[in-house]
Order: sequence, then C-alpha cells, then structure tokens
Amino acid sequence: MGELTIKEEVTRRRTFAIISHPDAGKTTMTEKLLLYGGAIRLAGSVKARKTAKHAVSDWMDIEKQRGISVTSSVLQFEYDGYCINILDTPGHQDFSEDTYRTLMAADAAVMLIDGAKGVEAQTIKLFHVCKMRGIPIFTFINKMDRAAKNPFDLMKEIEDVLGISSYPMNWPIGTDGDFKGVYDRKSCKVELFEGGNHGMSFVESKTGDAADPEFAELLGKYYHDRLLEEIELLDMAGEEFDLNKVLAGSLTPVFFGSAMTNFGVLPFLRYFISMAPCPGERIAGNDIIDPVETPFSGFIFKIQANMNPTHRDRLAFMRICSGKFEKGMEAYHGDGEHKVKLSQPTQFMAQERTIIEEAYAGDIIGLFDQGVFHIGDTIASGSPKLKYDDIPTFPSEHFARITFADSMKRKQFQKGIEQLAQEGAIQVFRQVDIGVETLIIGAVGVLQFEVLEHRLKGEYGCPVKISILPHHHARWIAGGTDPRSLTLTSSTLVTTDMEDNFVLLFENEWGIDWTLDKNKNLKLEDIKK
Repeated sequence: MGELTIKEEVTRRRTFAIISHPDAGKTTMTEKLLLYGGAIRLAGSVKARKTAKHAVSDWMDIEKQRGISVTSSVLQFEYDGYCINILDTPGHQDFSEDTYRTLMAADAAVMLIDGAKGVEAQTIKLFHVCKMRGIPIFTFINKMDRAAKNPFDLMKEIEDVLGISSYPMNWPIGTDGDFKGVYDRKSCKVELFEGGNHGMSFVESKTGDAADPEFAELLGKYYHDRLLEEIELLDMAGEEFDLNKVLAGSLTPVFFGSAMTNFGVLPFLRYFISMAPCPGERIAGNDIIDPVETPFSGFIFKIQANMNPTHRDRLAFMRICSGKFEKGMEAYHGDGEHKVKLSQPTQFMAQERTIIEEAYAGDIIGLFDQGVFHIGDTIASGSPKLKYDDIPTFPSEHFARITFADSMKRKQFQKGIEQLAQEGAIQVFRQVDIGVETLIIGAVGVLQFEVLEHRLKGEYGCPVKISILPHHHARWIAGGTDPRSLTLTSSTLVTTDMEDNFVLLFENEWGIDWTLDKNKNLKLEDIKK
C-alpha cells in the first residue's frame, strides 16, 4: 500500500470527547474502545481493583489512588482503517475549565449515561458546551447489565432535560438486572451476550434475526414477545433516523450496552465511525480554514506540567486543524512575527508517549514547551496572519484563600501557582488593598482544590493551607470603573485577576442584582472576553 494523501489521512480520522457525570463509566468505556482497537491487551478497570492495573488513561497519582479522571487524557488508536483520537475528559466534581476547553478540540462527543441514574448534573453542563459548538452527540446508555430505568423513560429524559431528539440504534433485552443483549434496529438482528471474563477481553455474541423462531426459543417467550412489542412501538411512534440532523447536533443516536462487561461496545464503535464526521472546516477570524487544502495550522487547548515527575517537563496539547504536520518543521506562533521550531512532537497513550514524525488535521499532539505557548495560541506554517478565535474563559464557581505553610517555600509556591494557572486548572485573584501573600483561587469544580494541594506538595515541594470561601460568582468589571468607588454589599470581595483586571466575587445572585441596582452605570461580565 502506497502512502496516503493528506485528504485520505484526514478523511479516515475521527476525533471525539467522551462526556459524562462522575461514575457513569467513562474511563472504562475509553479502555474498552482501546481494547477493540488492539491498543491494549487487557482492560484494567479503574473501579474493580481485583488486579493491580490502573486504567491506562488515568496518569496522575491522585487519579490512580482514587480511581477517577482529574485531567483530560488524549489517546489515539487505529481500528479498521480509521485513526481514532479520544479525548477522555474528567467527569468528577473535580472537573476544571480543562474539561470545557477539551470540547473545543473535539469534532464529536460521546455522551455516556448511567442506565440507572439517567441524565445527571455534570452531563447537562458538558452537553451545553457541545450544543454551543454544534457538534454531533452520540449517546451510550451504560451499565445495562445492572437494573436500569425503563428505556422509554430514558429516551424521554434525554429529550426533556437536554432538549435533543433521540433515535435508538439498538434496544436492550432485559433491563431489570437480567440483560440478555441488544436488538440492532438497522440489521433487524439480535446480539446475545455471554461470558465476558469480567469485561477483560472480547465477548462472544450470537447474531440472528429477531423474528427467527429458533431465536424466540433462545430468548424465551417472555423476552421475545416483549421485544417485538417494544420494537413495533418504536417504529410507529419514534423519531425517523436522519444523518444530517445527527451531524447538525439536533438528533442523537442512542446505543444501549455495558462497558464493564463489553456488552454492545463493538457495535457502537462500528456505527460511530461510520456516522461521525471527519475533521471539517474551522473559522479563523474572517477566514474559513479547509482541513485538507490549508497548510498546517492548529491551536493550543491545554497545557500540562509534570506529566512525568522524573523530568520537570511541560507539554502544550495542540489540536491540528489543517494540513500535515512534520517533526522539526517551523511555524508562525502568536503575533505571527516569530517562527518556532516544533521538535519532539509526541502522541499519547496517557503516560506512554511516542515521538512522532508526522500528524494530520484531527490529530492531537503534544509539544514540549519552555513557557512560550499559552492556551488559545494559533500555530500555522502557511500564513503569519492566521488566528483561530480565542477559547472563552469559563467562570469559576468555587473560591478559596490559599497561603503557603512554610515561608521558605515562597518561590516554589509562586512558581507552582503560576504554572497551574497557565495550565488553566485554576484562576488566580488577588484581593485589593490587602497583603500580596494571600491569593484567592477560583476553580470550576471543588475537587480542583484538593488536586491543587496535592500537586503543589508533590510536584513543587510546597505544602499549603486552603480555606474555602462562601463565594460562587466572579464578575469582571467592564469599562475600567474603579470598584473602590462603588456601593457594594459587605460580603463582596474586590479582587484583580492575573492581568490586573478588576473582578468582584459574590456569594450569590442576589448580591449581583443588588450591586447592579445600587450602581446604575455599572456593567459586569461573567465570561472574560
């Protein structure tokens, strides 16, 4: 087989993020997809610590200890001629802005829902970011091997809570902890699942036609009659399947299965790659960037320090949006006046990194960074003027005061805070007119404070004291008004961000309304433009 053209390489790529609420089985799902792609031989379940394996995509110490994903991992594997890039985002309360930003790099999203719990809070937040971007969303209803909600109720919940129409691609047989398999609506066949080695390898499946008498015998009269009845109801009253609506993000194909025991994962993967889009056009200012015709370009969406504690390293994660990237190439960066040499580009299997020679639109690569890259930076080989839109700053919802416990560690404290702020894990504020030594940290998720404490101690040797504040809203002051001239509630904190912009921290919505009412010309912004 000869070398593929840029167009062929781009066309075979699928780049997606997996989104869910904590514990819906996201990291397990990621592992099973890798297992089918031959990228790992045995899936090491995060939850079932029966073996000493830790999930491949959980790399930070705190993640391995607690069996959760706190940072976003990027994993690539090949399957059936396709090149698949998975962005595994954190689902925990811990999740940070990092999660929102990761969705900016994806071309599609897989929404994982726990069959027993339905649509949960975190899923709703992440879904809205996907909706804002207009990317296709595929739904996998997980944990069907346990007792689950009625599948019709789950479909209704997706439509009512998220406001998106849904079309079940398959249908579960047995939802009360007696899961037998799934009925595929397109092929009109049933896949029965058995065995499974606790989800550690492939599951044998028997495929047959739903109306086949032999199949009725295999399923039993009760399950067979119920299945035929439910399918008839779906065909009569359900949505029509429309791929254009899927690609526009207004219809979500729904799959039922169980990642832990491998039920339904492979059929899902096959359908997903046949329906999901390859990298498409992106907008940069007034220009439309074609993924094939435009020379190499991309943007930085995440910075991660100390992925390998033995090397004090820092990696900038770049989503390639157009053209072909080659190791050692030079490209314009930032203001377009300076070129940087892009050496030692890496691809990931979490901590397993490989230096790569080339990559294409849709791929995510890591660039070794000596502090030159920032989140939102455009890197382009063709035009110095090409500039992708900035990634929005999402508002923090939790705030805490932080001080270093050991005065000898001041330098390490400052370096650590600066580094973590550049990664986008935290937002840093200084209270106006009080000492510099106390900082206020803002985070999107409350577990970020624990992660922050853990990392400052482990990576920078700097123990800290963190005290949670009752504030939940940050508002930037528009138009250069000095907040010291304003009438504010006694609990409102006046702070500045890292760029010396004035920011007010409020405990509740009432405080915001009261302040706007008392200061008639005041304009407040919740997202920093």
